[in-house]
Formats: sequence, C-alpha cells, structure tokens
Amino acid sequence: MNKYELALVVNAKIEDETRLATLESAKELITRFGGNVASVDDWGKKRLAYDIQKMKEGYYYFIQFEADSQVPSEIEQRVRIMDNVIRYLCIRKDAK
Repeated sequence: MNKYELALVVNAKIEDETRLATLESAKELITRFGGNVASVDDWGKKRLAYDIQKMKEGYYYFIQFEADSQVPSEIEQRVRIMDNVIRYLCIRKDAK
C-alpha cells in the first residue's frame, strides 16, 4: 500500500455541520475503496491566493491515508463532483 495525501479546500460560506459532513464524506470515500485514513490536519479558514467562484476564503483540510494505487483516481472522480469542495489535490507521498 502506498501513502497519499488528499488536500481539500472547502467552501467557507457554509454551515459548520455541512462543512464537517463534507470532510466525513471524503474520509468515507477513502475507506470505501479500501484505504486507511492515518490522520487529518485541519488548517482552518485561510485566505485564498485568488478568488474562486467569487470566494476569498476557504477551509483547508489535509487527509493522510494509505491505499492501493488505483484508489486516488476513484477518490478524485467523486471529490470532483462534491458541491462544497472548491479545490482538491491528491498526491503520493515519498517513502523515506
């Protein structure tokens, strides 16, 4: 199994419960496809480098997980259509 990190920028204009539900659904996607969530870093509300969909701020989350090589593409397909996710990026972490 490889180590990956999923970075999510979530809409800052939504309710706290909806934002946390978005994070939980991303974690459920990882476990549904056979991955194991190692940790979640919550960076909180940050100013975006540029406006995205007329928004200036977003909540940043970084999810570290272990999974097989085909899992990140499955997760990206589903995160791409999530309403409250502004941006996402899934990368493989180097084994050191």
